[in-house]
Amino acid sequence: MELNAFISRSDERGPGERVAVKDLVDVKGMVTTAGGIILPDVPAKDDAPVIGRLRQAGCVIVGKANLHEFAYGVTNVNPHFGPARNPHDPKRVSGGSSGGSAVAVAAGMCDWAIGSDTGGSIRIPSSLCGVAGFKPWFGSIDVAGVIPLSQSLDTLGPIAPDIATTAHAYTVMSGEEVSLEGLTKPRLGVPRGWVAEIDPPTAQAWELVSRGLEEVEFLDRAPLFEVGLTILLYEAAEYHRRWATELPSKYGADVLRLIRRGFEITDADYERAIGERGRLQTGALAAMDGLDALVLPATAIVAPPIEAGPEVREPLSRFTRPFNTTHQPVAVIPAPVRGLPVGIQVVGRTNADTLRAAAWLERSWR
Repeated sequence: MELNAFISRSDERGPGERVAVKDLVDVKGMVTTAGGIILPDVPAKDDAPVIGRLRQAGCVIVGKANLHEFAYGVTNVNPHFGPARNPHDPKRVSGGSSGGSAVAVAAGMCDWAIGSDTGGSIRIPSSLCGVAGFKPWFGSIDVAGVIPLSQSLDTLGPIAPDIATTAHAYTVMSGEEVSLEGLTKPRLGVPRGWVAEIDPPTAQAWELVSRGLEEVEFLDRAPLFEVGLTILLYEAAEYHRRWATELPSKYGADVLRLIRRGFEITDADYERAIGERGRLQTGALAAMDGLDALVLPATAIVAPPIEAGPEVREPLSRFTRPFNTTHQPVAVIPAPVRGLPVGIQVVGRTNADTLRAAAWLERSWR
């Protein structure tokens, strides 16, 4: 069965690393669709700055990866270009919104891929497809030349087969050098009261990887989730307001529903959420004093069937969205289990320390 990882393929050739690019990032000479049918059907005139960095490193762009329409969803079931299917079971979703990028990596179609993350869009598909991913600290990678979803939360990052490749890809994308040499055991904790109501495969994996980890006091999950969601809904609605009003039939039903939810959020609600986001970020970093990283599942469920409805949105984003609110760097690595993949989040305070903690865990699980 066709996995449908790409919306368009490139004719680029060369000896460099093969990279798939989520199709909301401009690549010169290729059309940017953002997974929708509203944007002009004309090739981009220039590379986005992040693509310019890839060019300098000699990378070869193999194609524009499939995504949930306008990056606004967690399944990558796309009404215009078809679903990006999970390589571990093509009848299941790959996760969104960077599903095509994760599929391309998991299926060996590229060396690594570019994704974006606003509420979990790198970490969810990495988790469901059994690969590594990294959402860096907000602002670490230039997002110019990228179709936005939520300007206060959007982050670019890499998806790769392992943390070593992920760290290398992050350095290419950002210019920030990250060394994984001389790893030492990090100080790890589990946010108290966070991990509950997870499905049996996730629970089995979590029991294995969390054994011996101390529960620590951290912020409540609910306000972190709700503040991030309010900001996302409002900012996405502002970007899509004219199109969604004048051309509603051009959207998939699920994305149009979310855009219209954003119309209901008042300016005052949004301003409160923006102010609260800063306070929550400060509180989260203070709560991690004495820790190198938090560890918790990436998703509450394994990959659901492609026919699944909106009920999967919350359990897939439950543990990811809070750390878009806090802007923290988060790596995802596959738990060492058989069957459908289960991803584990490693949440840190700096990009380098987060990747080093994830690399240490990855190595210890082997």
